[in-house]
Amino acid sequence: MRKYLFGLFLIFGLFVMYGHAVDFDHSHQSYGRVLSRYVKNGLVDYNGLKSNPEQLDLYLTSLTTVSEKDFNQWSEEQQLAYLINLYNAQTLRLIIDHYPVNSIKDINEPWDTPLVTLHGNKVTLNELEHEIIRKNYDEPRIHFALVCAAMGCPNLPTEPFVSTNLDRQLDRQGRGLLSDSKKNYVDLANKTVYLSPIFEWYKEDFLRESDSVLLFLRPYFPNDISKKVSETDYKIEFTDYDWSLNDSSTMKK
Repeated sequence: MRKYLFGLFLIFGLFVMYGHAVDFDHSHQSYGRVLSRYVKNGLVDYNGLKSNPEQLDLYLTSLTTVSEKDFNQWSEEQQLAYLINLYNAQTLRLIIDHYPVNSIKDINEPWDTPLVTLHGNKVTLNELEHEIIRKNYDEPRIHFALVCAAMGCPNLPTEPFVSTNLDRQLDRQGRGLLSDSKKNYVDLANKTVYLSPIFEWYKEDFLRESDSVLLFLRPYFPNDISKKVSETDYKIEFTDYDWSLNDSSTMKK
C-alpha cells in the first residue's frame, strides 16, 4: 500500500511540477503488467484484479497527466493506442468497482456515467468511443480492439496496444475475432456468413473503407474461408450478442 500511495503522489507531483506529462510511457508497460497477470484467453480474473487494483490505478492515474496540448503533438498511432487502452482499462476499473456482476449491463448507466478522465475533463465511455475515437480517427479496426467486458466483445489481449505495433495488433485482433465461431462463422453449404452484431451496429465505419462490410472483412477470415467468400454470392446474417461478463472465474464453475 505504501508503494502504491507513493506512486500516486509521484505521478501527481511530477504533473504539478512540470505542468504536463513528463516522458509519457508509450509502451504502456504498467498496463501490460495488469493484462499479463489477470487476462488469459480473453477472459479476466476480476476477482484477483479487484483484490489488487493498485497497478491498474497507477496506470489510469498516469493517463490523466497527459494534457491536450501534449496529446495533440503525438503521432496518430500514439493517440489511438492511448485512447483504446484508456477505454479498456477504464472498463476494467468500472467492473471491479461493481464486482461481482453477471454483466456490465447490470451496472447503472455504465456507458453514460462521466467516469473517464481525459485532458482534465470527465467524459463517458460512450463519448470516448463515439465522439472522440470514432469521430476523429478513420479506423474501423477499433471495433476489433475496444472491449466492453462482454463475452460478445473481441477478446481482451494480454498486452497493451502500442503505437509501434498498432497496425499489426489491430489486424491480429481482427483475425482473432473472425476466427471465433461463437461470434462469426460461415455456412459454406448455404452461402451465408454469420457475423457479430458489431458489424451491423458500426456498418457505416466499415463502409467508409470498403464497398461492403463483407469485402472489408474477407482478409480477416481464415484463409480457406476467405478465398471462398465473395460479396455477390454470400448473404449476411447476424449472431446473437453475448452480454455475459468475460469473467474467468465464471467459466471455471
